[in-house]
Amino acid sequence: MKRIQPVVPGTRPELRATEDKVIASRGKITLLYQVLLNSPAICEGWEQLMTAVRYKTSLSDRLRELIILRIAVLNDAPYEFNAHAPIAEKAGVSPAEIEAVRQTPPGAALSEHERRVLALTDAMTRDIHVPDALFDSVTQGMSDTEKVEVAATVASYNMVSRFLVGLHVE
Repeated sequence: MKRIQPVVPGTRPELRATEDKVIASRGKITLLYQVLLNSPAICEGWEQLMTAVRYKTSLSDRLRELIILRIAVLNDAPYEFNAHAPIAEKAGVSPAEIEAVRQTPPGAALSEHERRVLALTDAMTRDIHVPDALFDSVTQGMSDTEKVEVAATVASYNMVSRFLVGLHVE
């Protein structure tokens, strides 16, 4: 059951500037952004935040996509998972590694560092509080910038999945 009617792009002239920004950044207006267009201010702020998280951090595309896929699994957000699995593959994540993200804990197809990052993702997503020992093991050797970027990626994509699931965007 749909909870929010998506805005069909091009049907509301007052949204043209917002739609143009989304297209310039994303190349198209996905179903997620069609729902967000119901609130232009939220849509624009969302786009700015998610563009920074997705395209302007020092995290590898591979690690970012593993984090996103894991959050989609944990939050039962199939739209998010299905949208990001092809992006993960383009970033070098194999089908076996994508399957490993679905396992609890994530499977051995992933590197030790990736499994630790996903353990941090699990803690932030499920428990909110991250034990110091886990945080220290994941972030050893990371700069403060990288620490912020990992935490912001986990937090931001939890926002995405919770929005999608809460509004039944599928």
